Order: sequence, then C-alpha cells, then structure tokens
Amino acid sequence: MTRLLPHRSALIATLAIFLGAVAVLFAMGRPPICTCGHVALWHGTVQSAGNSQHITDWYSPSHFTHGLIMYFASWLLWSRWRLFGGRPARWAMPIAVLVEAAWEVLENTPMIIDRYREVTISWGYVGDSIVNSAADIGWMAAGFLYAAKLPWKASLATGIALELFTAWMIRDNLALNVLMLVWPLEAVRQWQAMG
Repeated sequence: MTRLLPHRSALIATLAIFLGAVAVLFAMGRPPICTCGHVALWHGTVQSAGNSQHITDWYSPSHFTHGLIMYFASWLLWSRWRLFGGRPARWAMPIAVLVEAAWEVLENTPMIIDRYREVTISWGYVGDSIVNSAADIGWMAAGFLYAAKLPWKASLATGIALELFTAWMIRDNLALNVLMLVWPLEAVRQWQAMG
C-alpha cells in the first residue's frame, strides 16, 4: 500500500483548514468551552451536559476511526484507482481534514443537533463546544496518520476493536451513530437507552 504521508505544504494547508473550521464555529456562536466553565481532558458520562464539551469523550474513538476510513478512501481513490491521475494523493491529509471540518460545522447546525435529539439516544444534545470540535478534528488526523504508518490490517483491526469497545461500553459507536442518523431503528434506540 502506497503511504500517503503529508508533505510540508500539505501540513500548512491542514493547519489553515483547521483554523478556518475553528473560526467558522466561532462565527456560528458555538461556545468555546463547556458552559460548565472548565475544560477536562476526559469526560466519560454520555447522558450529561458535559458530553461533547471537553477534549475527549466516548465519541473520540469514532473520530479516530474517521481518520482510518479517510486514509483508506484516499488510498483507494488516488493510489489504487489513480483518480485524477493520482495527483490528489499529495493532498490527502488536508482533504481529509477538510471533510472532517465540514462535518464538525454541519454537526453543530440546528438541523443536525435537532436530528440527534429526535432519533438517537442523545436527547439533550446541544452540539459541541469549539474545544471538542477542534479535538475531534485532531482525533481524525491522528487516525489518518496512524493508518499511514501501519499495515492496513492493523488499521482494520484497530477500527473494529474501537467499534466493539465503544458498543460494549456505551452502546454506541460510529456505525450505530450513522445508522441512527440516516435510518433510525426504534429497536436500536431502545437497546441503547438500556445502557
């Protein structure tokens, strides 16, 4: 598998995209930190006002897994299939950060916040603090770089392990989150509520 490690210009572009996303979140009026008034390295209570407000939480593994998936998609599109002659491969990292940053902005719009409240176990979800969104982008970048450095089997095993672990711990993970946003199932929602 060809490694898609970022070069200097790609790293600068990645940082610019990251800072742009933070600026957009500020412009949207998102709270910079938890309204509780402090920033914690870890917040482990899903059904609480502090969820998605601190640096890491139970959804951080999902963002790391986003990075694993983004790396695989980048490799597939530009190294394997040679889409656009493979030229975007040099910019795989900033493209992945752009996609993740766009999701963080979209996730914090009233439309998506309301959707989470309607169909998932996140009944009191108010969106992310800017610190949490920035950390989520960082977790995705960490997953991307992890996948760039290790054999694909290690990335696959890590992604599966993270999905199984968070499903066991909080009855939620990336796959269930996507399922419930796109095609909510009452049986899944009830199972998650029992956790």
